[in-house]
Amino acid sequence: MTGASEGRTRGTAGPPVPARTRMPRDERRTQLLTIAEELFASHGYHHISMDDIADRAGVGKPVLYRHFPSKLDLYLALIDDQGDRLVRSVHETLDPFREPAPGISAGDLDALAVDGLAVIEGIVRAYVAYARTAGRSAALLFESDVMRDPVVRARVLAPDARIAGAFADVLVRITDLDADEALVVSRTCTAVGRAAATEAVRPDGTASADDVTRLVPRLVWRGVHGMLRRSRAGSPDAAGTTSPDVAPAPGPDPDAALDGSTAGI
Repeated sequence: MTGASEGRTRGTAGPPVPARTRMPRDERRTQLLTIAEELFASHGYHHISMDDIADRAGVGKPVLYRHFPSKLDLYLALIDDQGDRLVRSVHETLDPFREPAPGISAGDLDALAVDGLAVIEGIVRAYVAYARTAGRSAALLFESDVMRDPVVRARVLAPDARIAGAFADVLVRITDLDADEALVVSRTCTAVGRAAATEAVRPDGTASADDVTRLVPRLVWRGVHGMLRRSRAGSPDAAGTTSPDVAPAPGPDPDAALDGSTAGI
Protein backbone atom coordinates (compact mmCIF):
# COMPACT_ATOMS: atom_id res chain seq x y z
CA MET A 1 0.00 0.00 0.00
CA THR A 2 1.41 3.40 -0.91
CA GLY A 3 -0.31 5.92 1.28
CA ALA A 4 -2.68 4.32 3.75
CA SER A 5 -0.39 3.41 6.61
CA GLU A 6 -1.70 1.92 9.82
CA GLY A 7 -0.51 4.66 12.15
CA ARG A 8 -1.88 4.46 15.66
CA THR A 9 -3.46 7.50 17.28
CA ARG A 10 -5.14 6.63 20.56
CA GLY A 11 -7.75 8.72 22.25
CA THR A 12 -9.98 9.29 19.23
CA ALA A 13 -12.02 6.13 19.33
CA GLY A 14 -13.97 6.77 22.53
CA PRO A 15 -14.56 4.34 25.40
CA PRO A 16 -14.37 0.62 24.65
CA VAL A 17 -17.30 -1.73 25.03
CA PRO A 18 -16.93 -2.97 28.64
CA ALA A 19 -17.72 -6.63 28.13
CA ARG A 20 -16.38 -9.05 25.53
CA THR A 21 -19.09 -11.38 24.35
CA ARG A 22 -19.10 -14.06 21.69
CA MET A 23 -21.15 -13.36 18.58
CA PRO A 24 -21.99 -15.33 15.46
CA ARG A 25 -19.41 -14.60 12.76
CA ASP A 26 -21.71 -12.59 10.50
CA GLU A 27 -23.03 -10.57 13.40
CA ARG A 28 -19.51 -9.81 14.59
CA ARG A 29 -18.46 -8.70 11.10
CA THR A 30 -21.44 -6.36 10.91
CA GLN A 31 -20.58 -4.93 14.31
CA LEU A 32 -16.98 -4.30 13.31
CA LEU A 33 -18.02 -2.63 10.07
CA THR A 34 -20.49 -0.40 11.88
CA ILE A 35 -17.90 0.70 14.43
CA ALA A 36 -15.19 1.23 11.83
CA GLU A 37 -17.55 3.22 9.62
CA GLU A 38 -18.36 5.59 12.46
CA LEU A 39 -14.71 6.06 13.42
CA PHE A 40 -13.33 6.48 9.90
CA ALA A 41 -16.13 8.85 8.91
CA SER A 42 -15.63 10.99 12.02
CA HIS A 43 -11.83 11.01 12.28
CA GLY A 44 -10.44 9.92 8.92
CA TYR A 45 -8.40 6.90 7.96
CA HIS A 46 -5.03 7.96 9.31
CA HIS A 47 -6.25 8.90 12.79
CA ILE A 48 -7.85 5.53 13.53
CA SER A 49 -5.93 2.32 14.19
CA MET A 50 -7.00 -1.29 14.33
CA ASP A 51 -6.45 -1.08 18.10
CA ASP A 52 -9.03 1.72 18.29
CA ILE A 53 -11.59 -0.35 16.41
CA ALA A 54 -10.92 -3.49 18.45
CA ASP A 55 -11.12 -1.54 21.71
CA ARG A 56 -14.44 0.06 20.74
CA ALA A 57 -15.82 -3.36 19.76
CA GLY A 58 -14.60 -4.94 22.98
CA VAL A 59 -12.57 -7.62 21.19
CA GLY A 60 -8.92 -8.48 20.86
CA LYS A 61 -7.06 -7.59 17.68
CA PRO A 62 -6.85 -11.26 16.60
CA VAL A 63 -10.65 -11.30 16.33
CA LEU A 64 -10.59 -8.18 14.18
CA TYR A 65 -7.85 -9.57 11.93
CA ARG A 66 -9.78 -12.80 11.41
CA HIS A 67 -12.45 -10.74 9.68
CA PHE A 68 -10.22 -8.16 7.98
CA PRO A 69 -6.54 -8.93 7.26
CA SER A 70 -5.59 -5.25 7.39
CA LYS A 71 -6.94 -1.79 8.06
CA LEU A 72 -6.98 -1.19 4.33
CA ASP A 73 -9.16 -4.26 3.73
CA LEU A 74 -11.60 -3.01 6.36
CA TYR A 75 -11.66 0.48 4.87
CA LEU A 76 -12.23 -0.85 1.34
CA ALA A 77 -15.12 -3.00 2.55
CA LEU A 78 -16.77 0.16 3.86
CA ILE A 79 -16.08 2.04 0.62
CA ASP A 80 -17.64 -0.77 -1.42
CA ASP A 81 -20.73 -0.83 0.79
CA GLN A 82 -21.28 2.92 0.52
CA GLY A 83 -20.64 2.78 -3.22
CA ASP A 84 -23.25 0.07 -3.70
CA ARG A 85 -25.79 2.19 -1.82
CA LEU A 86 -25.11 5.20 -4.02
CA VAL A 87 -25.31 3.17 -7.24
CA ARG A 88 -28.61 1.58 -6.20
CA SER A 89 -30.05 5.01 -5.47
CA VAL A 90 -29.09 6.42 -8.86
CA HIS A 91 -30.05 3.30 -10.84
CA GLU A 92 -33.57 3.54 -9.45
CA THR A 93 -33.72 6.92 -11.20
CA LEU A 94 -32.09 5.83 -14.46
CA ASP A 95 -33.85 2.53 -15.08
CA PRO A 96 -37.17 4.02 -16.29
CA PHE A 97 -35.34 6.08 -18.92
CA ARG A 98 -33.37 3.30 -20.59
CA GLU A 99 -36.20 2.77 -23.09
CA PRO A 100 -38.81 5.19 -24.46
CA ALA A 101 -42.07 5.23 -22.56
CA PRO A 102 -44.89 3.23 -24.20
CA GLY A 103 -46.40 5.18 -27.08
CA ILE A 104 -43.46 7.61 -27.31
CA SER A 105 -41.39 7.66 -30.49
CA ALA A 106 -37.62 8.20 -30.53
CA GLY A 107 -38.17 11.37 -32.58
CA ASP A 108 -40.56 13.06 -30.17
CA LEU A 109 -38.46 16.03 -29.06
CA ASP A 110 -40.92 17.12 -26.40
CA ALA A 111 -40.79 13.67 -24.81
CA LEU A 112 -37.00 13.56 -25.10
CA ALA A 113 -36.76 16.95 -23.40
CA VAL A 114 -38.90 15.78 -20.50
CA ASP A 115 -36.73 12.67 -20.25
CA GLY A 116 -33.53 14.72 -20.37
CA LEU A 117 -34.49 17.15 -17.65
CA ALA A 118 -36.09 14.46 -15.51
CA VAL A 119 -33.08 12.17 -15.59
CA ILE A 120 -30.66 14.99 -14.73
CA GLU A 121 -32.82 16.12 -11.85
CA GLY A 122 -33.17 12.52 -10.77
CA ILE A 123 -29.42 11.90 -10.72
CA VAL A 124 -28.71 15.03 -8.70
CA ARG A 125 -31.57 14.22 -6.34
CA ALA A 126 -30.31 10.64 -5.92
CA TYR A 127 -26.79 11.83 -5.04
CA VAL A 128 -28.18 14.33 -2.56
CA ALA A 129 -30.56 11.78 -1.04
CA TYR A 130 -27.72 9.30 -0.61
CA ALA A 131 -25.56 11.90 1.13
CA ARG A 132 -28.36 12.93 3.48
CA THR A 133 -29.20 9.33 4.36
CA ALA A 134 -25.57 8.28 4.81
CA GLY A 135 -24.77 11.24 7.04
CA ARG A 136 -21.13 11.33 8.08
CA SER A 137 -20.51 8.07 6.25
CA ALA A 138 -20.89 9.88 2.93
CA ALA A 139 -17.44 11.30 3.65
CA LEU A 140 -15.98 7.87 2.88
CA LEU A 141 -16.94 8.40 -0.77
CA PHE A 142 -16.96 12.17 -1.10
CA GLU A 143 -14.15 13.30 1.21
CA SER A 144 -11.82 10.33 1.64
CA ASP A 145 -8.45 11.32 3.07
CA VAL A 146 -6.69 8.42 1.33
CA MET A 147 -7.20 9.42 -2.30
CA ARG A 148 -3.48 9.43 -3.03
CA ASP A 149 -3.44 5.68 -2.59
CA PRO A 150 -4.24 4.22 -6.04
CA VAL A 151 -6.20 1.26 -4.66
CA VAL A 152 -8.42 3.45 -2.50
CA ARG A 153 -8.83 6.05 -5.23
CA ALA A 154 -10.00 3.43 -7.73
CA ARG A 155 -12.57 2.03 -5.30
CA VAL A 156 -13.85 5.47 -4.25
CA LEU A 157 -14.39 6.49 -7.88
CA ALA A 158 -15.80 3.13 -9.04
CA PRO A 159 -19.43 4.01 -8.17
CA ASP A 160 -19.24 7.19 -10.26
CA ALA A 161 -17.90 5.15 -13.18
CA ARG A 162 -20.79 2.68 -12.92
CA ILE A 163 -23.30 5.51 -12.74
CA ALA A 164 -21.70 7.34 -15.67
CA GLY A 165 -21.93 4.22 -17.81
CA ALA A 166 -25.63 3.83 -17.09
CA PHE A 167 -26.29 7.53 -17.70
CA ALA A 168 -24.36 7.36 -20.99
CA ASP A 169 -26.77 4.66 -22.20
CA VAL A 170 -29.64 7.06 -21.60
CA LEU A 171 -27.84 9.96 -23.31
CA VAL A 172 -27.24 7.87 -26.42
CA ARG A 173 -30.99 7.29 -26.63
CA ILE A 174 -32.09 10.91 -26.23
CA THR A 175 -29.22 12.84 -27.89
CA ASP A 176 -27.11 12.80 -31.04
CA LEU A 177 -24.02 11.81 -29.05
CA ASP A 178 -22.19 8.61 -29.86
CA ALA A 179 -21.24 6.23 -27.06
CA ASP A 180 -17.82 7.77 -26.39
CA GLU A 181 -19.16 11.32 -26.41
CA ALA A 182 -22.04 10.35 -24.15
CA LEU A 183 -19.62 8.84 -21.66
CA VAL A 184 -17.62 12.09 -21.49
CA VAL A 185 -20.80 14.08 -20.82
CA SER A 186 -22.12 11.55 -18.30
CA ARG A 187 -18.84 11.57 -16.37
CA THR A 188 -19.09 15.33 -16.12
CA CYS A 189 -22.69 15.08 -14.94
CA THR A 190 -21.81 12.55 -12.24
CA ALA A 191 -19.04 14.87 -11.04
CA VAL A 192 -21.67 17.59 -10.79
CA GLY A 193 -23.93 15.23 -8.86
CA ARG A 194 -21.12 14.47 -6.43
CA ALA A 195 -20.43 18.19 -5.95
CA ALA A 196 -24.13 18.89 -5.44
CA ALA A 197 -24.38 16.20 -2.77
CA THR A 198 -21.36 17.58 -0.95
CA GLU A 199 -22.83 21.08 -1.08
CA ALA A 200 -26.21 19.92 0.18
CA VAL A 201 -24.83 18.35 3.36
CA ARG A 202 -21.96 20.68 4.25
CA PRO A 203 -22.46 21.91 7.81
CA ASP A 204 -21.70 25.54 6.94
CA GLY A 205 -23.81 25.54 3.79
CA THR A 206 -26.58 28.07 3.29
CA ALA A 207 -28.41 26.29 0.46
CA SER A 208 -30.94 23.61 1.33
CA ALA A 209 -31.03 20.22 -0.34
CA ASP A 210 -34.11 21.39 -2.25
CA ASP A 211 -32.25 24.47 -3.45
CA VAL A 212 -29.37 22.34 -4.69
CA THR A 213 -31.59 19.87 -6.52
CA ARG A 214 -33.43 22.78 -8.14
CA LEU A 215 -30.46 24.92 -9.17
CA VAL A 216 -27.83 22.40 -10.26
CA PRO A 217 -29.97 20.60 -12.87
CA ARG A 218 -30.66 23.99 -14.49
CA LEU A 219 -26.96 24.40 -15.16
CA VAL A 220 -26.54 20.90 -16.58
CA TRP A 221 -29.79 20.96 -18.56
CA ARG A 222 -28.75 23.97 -20.62
CA GLY A 223 -25.89 21.92 -22.02
CA VAL A 224 -27.72 18.65 -22.55
CA HIS A 225 -30.75 20.35 -24.11
CA GLY A 226 -28.59 21.53 -27.00
CA MET A 227 -27.69 17.92 -27.78
CA LEU A 228 -31.23 16.58 -28.11
CA ARG A 229 -31.84 14.56 -31.25
CA ARG A 230 -32.63 16.64 -34.32
CA SER A 231 -33.84 15.48 -37.70
CA ARG A 232 -31.02 14.58 -40.09
CA ALA A 233 -31.75 17.66 -42.24
CA GLY A 234 -31.67 20.01 -39.32
CA SER A 235 -28.75 18.53 -37.41
CA PRO A 236 -26.04 20.96 -36.26
CA ASP A 237 -23.08 21.31 -38.54
CA ALA A 238 -19.45 20.88 -37.51
CA ALA A 239 -19.38 24.37 -36.05
CA GLY A 240 -22.33 23.54 -33.84
CA THR A 241 -24.83 25.72 -35.72
CA THR A 242 -27.80 24.77 -37.85
CA SER A 243 -27.58 25.30 -41.58
CA PRO A 244 -29.21 28.70 -42.36
CA ASP A 245 -31.46 27.30 -45.09
CA VAL A 246 -32.90 24.58 -42.86
CA ALA A 247 -35.05 25.46 -39.90
CA PRO A 248 -34.02 23.69 -36.70
CA ALA A 249 -36.26 20.90 -35.59
CA PRO A 250 -38.83 22.09 -33.10
CA GLY A 251 -38.14 21.46 -29.47
CA PRO A 252 -39.11 22.80 -26.08
CA ASP A 253 -37.43 25.88 -24.74
CA PRO A 254 -35.01 24.93 -21.96
CA ASP A 255 -36.47 27.46 -19.54
CA ALA A 256 -39.99 26.29 -20.33
CA ALA A 257 -38.96 22.70 -19.75
CA LEU A 258 -37.43 23.67 -16.43
CA ASP A 259 -40.80 24.99 -15.35
CA GLY A 260 -42.61 21.91 -16.65
CA SER A 261 -44.00 18.99 -14.76
CA THR A 262 -41.22 17.16 -12.95
CA ALA A 263 -43.05 16.55 -9.73
CA GLY A 264 -42.53 12.84 -10.01
CA ILE A 265 -38.75 13.10 -9.83
